[in-house]
Amino acid sequence: MKMQKFERNRAGLDYVVGDIHGCFDRLRVALDQVGFDRTKDRLFSVGDLVDRGPASLDAMDWLDEPWFFAVRGNHEQMAINFEKGHNHAFQYERNGGRWFINLDAQAQFRVAQRFNELPYAIEVDTPNGTFGIVHAEVPGNNWLRLRDPGKDEQEIALWERARYMDDDQSLVEGIDRVYVGHTPVKRPVQLGNVFYIDTGAVFGGALTIVCLTDDRYAMQEAA
Repeated sequence: MKMQKFERNRAGLDYVVGDIHGCFDRLRVALDQVGFDRTKDRLFSVGDLVDRGPASLDAMDWLDEPWFFAVRGNHEQMAINFEKGHNHAFQYERNGGRWFINLDAQAQFRVAQRFNELPYAIEVDTPNGTFGIVHAEVPGNNWLRLRDPGKDEQEIALWERARYMDDDQSLVEGIDRVYVGHTPVKRPVQLGNVFYIDTGAVFGGALTIVCLTDDRYAMQEAA
């Protein structure tokens, strides 16, 4: 799937969370803190559900929840590549992939297939406009290029950090606002209409959740 689109949630609230990296216990705490209602709210993820943290395999259970939706991150892609034989075990282990390497071949296939179903981008209609979610960066500052991304656009969506490195304040066209992860920041950062919300939970930083419906955000600090 290239892009997944969501109609406005007229029953509850929509949230987006930064990179989780296996820290699902912290995510549960964070959802309780914001009063997340599993009967009517929705939670979107900027990707990197797995690697480095303590409970990466829990991602499979979360992806089965009817209120949880994620874009593909570069760490999901590394798992996909490893299962296909394209990633060296040493390289993947250095990036936190030991949990996946230790799975048997059947389990690796099942997890990789599930990750391969994740879209590169999500588009959500909200009361504040149409918001986009992608893991790393929007190719060419044009959201429309993610509706049917080629190989180059896919790589940018998963890996690029040029906007952040260049302090690029220009606007991404074709979308009102974009939420990304991938680049750890101490606190959420806004560049143009792009919001960086990976606050390094797996590295001892906060886990950030933003309410797309009313712009509130919460940072669940490490214990």
